[in-house]
Amino acid sequence: MTTHYIHRGLAKKKFNENTIPAFRYSFKKRYGIETDIHATKDHEFICFHDFTLNRIFKKKESVKNMDYSKIKKISTQNKKPIPLLKDLLKTSKNKYPLFIEIKPTFSKKLLRKLLKETSKFLKCVFISFKHENIYNLLKIKSNTKVGLSFSPPTSVKTIIKKSNNKKIDCLILDKFFLKNKNIQDLKIKKYYYTIKKKSEFKKYSKNNNLIFENL
Repeated sequence: MTTHYIHRGLAKKKFNENTIPAFRYSFKKRYGIETDIHATKDHEFICFHDFTLNRIFKKKESVKNMDYSKIKKISTQNKKPIPLLKDLLKTSKNKYPLFIEIKPTFSKKLLRKLLKETSKFLKCVFISFKHENIYNLLKIKSNTKVGLSFSPPTSVKTIIKKSNNKKIDCLILDKFFLKNKNIQDLKIKKYYYTIKKKSEFKKYSKNNNLIFENL
C-alpha cells in the first residue's frame, strides 16, 4: 500500500507554504505533510524552508540570527505567519504522519530539544539532506524514526550503501531516481519528491510513495 505526503502543505496553489491553514487542509484531506524546520536565535523550531527571509519577505536576514518574536511579527504583518513546530504538532493531533526535514546542521543540544519537544507525537519521522543530523539523532535515541534525503548528482552506489544502515527507516529521493531499477529494487521504504503535476501523480502514485503538491 502506498503512502503520500503533501510537500510543505501545498495541497492547493492558493495556500502559502509551511503555514497552519495549509497543514490543516492537508490533514482534512487525510494526507500527511512534509515540512522544513530551522532553529531561531532563541532556539525555537519554526516551520520554514529557507535560511533567510529574503525569498518570502524580501528581508535579507538569517533565521538563525533572529528571535521568533521578530520573525512572527514580520510574517504576520505580511499575512504569511510562520508557525512554530509546536503549532504544527498540535494541529496534527497525533493522527497524521509528519516528515520533519531538518534544513541546517543542528547541534546535539538542539537535537535533544527537538526529540523532547516531539516525544509525545508518534508519527514524526525526521529527514535531512545533512545526514549528520540523522546519525546524531540516532546516537541520542537509537529508535528514532529517521530518513535520509538525496538529490542528484548523488550516485546510486552511494544511496545503496547508505540504505544498508538498518536504523534508517526510509529514503527520500528526488523523482530523478524513479526510473532507476537498482533504487526501485531496494527493500527499504522510498518516497519520491516533488511531484507537482496531476499527470505525474496519476502516473506514479499507484506503485510509489510520493511527496507531492496541488491536489
